[in-house]
Amino acid sequence: MADKTAKLTIGDDSFELPVLSGTTGPDVIDIRKLYGQSGLFTYDPGFTSTAACDSAITFIDGEKGELLHRGYPIDQLASKSHYLEVCYLLLYGELPSAEQLEEFETTVTRHTMLHEQMQYFFRGFRRDAHPMAVMVGVVGAMAAFYHDSTDIGDPRQREIASFRLIAKMPTIAAWAYKYSIGQPFVYPRNDLDYASNFLHMCFAVPAEEYKIDPVLARAMDRIFTLHADHEQNASTSTVRLASSSGANPFACIAAGIACLWGPAHGGANQAALETLKEIGSVDRIPEYIARAKDKDDPFRLMGFGHRVYKNFDPRAKVMKQSADEVLDLLGVENNPILAVAKELEKQATADEYFIERKLFPNVDFYSGIILEAMGFPTSMFTPIFALARTVGWISQWKEQLSDPQLKIGRPRQLYCGATARDYVDIENR
Repeated sequence: MADKTAKLTIGDDSFELPVLSGTTGPDVIDIRKLYGQSGLFTYDPGFTSTAACDSAITFIDGEKGELLHRGYPIDQLASKSHYLEVCYLLLYGELPSAEQLEEFETTVTRHTMLHEQMQYFFRGFRRDAHPMAVMVGVVGAMAAFYHDSTDIGDPRQREIASFRLIAKMPTIAAWAYKYSIGQPFVYPRNDLDYASNFLHMCFAVPAEEYKIDPVLARAMDRIFTLHADHEQNASTSTVRLASSSGANPFACIAAGIACLWGPAHGGANQAALETLKEIGSVDRIPEYIARAKDKDDPFRLMGFGHRVYKNFDPRAKVMKQSADEVLDLLGVENNPILAVAKELEKQATADEYFIERKLFPNVDFYSGIILEAMGFPTSMFTPIFALARTVGWISQWKEQLSDPQLKIGRPRQLYCGATARDYVDIENR
């Protein structure tokens, strides 16, 4: 809502621009008519100072270290709720009643199986294919198998596509993992909860029974919950941009997965674990802390600090609790990487350099530790992130499609190339 204006003066000309206010967060200057009035665009590489949409789903205050889903603080959701309830909240805007939650969980559970012919699609990949490459391909290919949920103009089809993606993504991720290690696919089980079902599909084998530890299942559920949505990040913006063209939901989510694959986005927890492996042993921690503090050393201590959060990452506090529970259960005695992680956390959080700069361990530091302890290879870290973020992408996708202001995304540019020139025949060049 515009209740004030900003004045832009360029030479002798002045332009009045509306200033819009949301329910919380910074006001924004509405520049939609600026080009028509002045012939000028704004310039914002990375869109770091540009609001591209209205949204009522997630709010982040990086200065306060605050993350809200539909107004609810993430630490409350992660400690008191569970992933599928958070999915309902993100999709529909309110916490469900007991009856609504039961119906939602039942619907998701009954959509977990994949079309049997999709097995052949998996088998078409090389045996050493990265699980993210498999996920991009398989999710995009869902449009070839589920024709009854690709019409974005039909609200019922949008709803079916939403359920299918949330329900089938764990199966797709688990099968991508099984294929990468040469083990048979494990089908989903309707008697297991969402996180337990995923762990079962990843680690069960036909030769013997696999028992799911409730501590590990709870930790997995928290990882899903803490990664469910994170406002207008790169992959979410990619989903929205793809959606603005009218692309089907499976293509849009596949685009989000492809963007998440980038090491600067979804690969952060893998990078944090690789830093721990580089350190290698507890006795080398002081050396690497010194390197991190040396401004002339390019080394970065991955897993500390966050681009958005200028204080603590609110997700990290809950993830630390899960990391402590998992490590207590599984132990760190025979895993030097986990021993390094525990000691690095202790030394860094007691160091004045890190305290003054608010370089706290972030969610990626702890999630990498948990996934490593569970037995996942680093190649599965980003697929698990994609699995968890699917509901956020879908919520943003559905919100955008219902927005009466929806337009196809079309960023502008500052052109710095050659001006108009005539073609020269090849013999005269």
